[in-house]
Amino acid sequence: MASEDYFQLFGLPSQFALDSDTLDASWRRLAAQVHPDRYATAGPAERRVAMQWASTINDAYRILKSPIARARYLCEKAGCDLQTENNTRMDGQFLMRQMEWREQLDEARQAASLEQAQALDDSIEASRRDIQALVADLIDQQHDYDGAAAKVREWMFIEKLLAETQSLRNELRDRRH
Repeated sequence: MASEDYFQLFGLPSQFALDSDTLDASWRRLAAQVHPDRYATAGPAERRVAMQWASTINDAYRILKSPIARARYLCEKAGCDLQTENNTRMDGQFLMRQMEWREQLDEARQAASLEQAQALDDSIEASRRDIQALVADLIDQQHDYDGAAAKVREWMFIEKLLAETQSLRNELRDRRH
């Protein structure tokens, strides 16, 4: 089960572009097949296997549903180790942009400015959309999994910074109310 191809499991093409409705329908169909109610009178071994399949199906769904997790899965499936724990190498231009965002976040925090935090959030969100489109192209059109892996590492940073920015926005909003 661990080596199961998640795309194959859901009957989907192995690509970044994905129809969400088809994924959802496939997940519901598969989840219904291994639902515990169907195995209530089965023996312990059969119930355990159904539970393991249910876990695999849910893990696969969670990964395929999330664009960044799907991109990472496709890169790893193609043999690219993202080395997220120890590979911090990034494009110089991205590193400069990252430093600018960090400075803007600090400034918004120090000024307690919801407007600055919102502007930063908008900027990072636009970068997220851009990098997602680039990763989609690198995987689906160019089949450049090494290039996509490098961009996924950048995307992971963007997600982390976006979460920090949204947290600051929520904190500043709460202070106003």
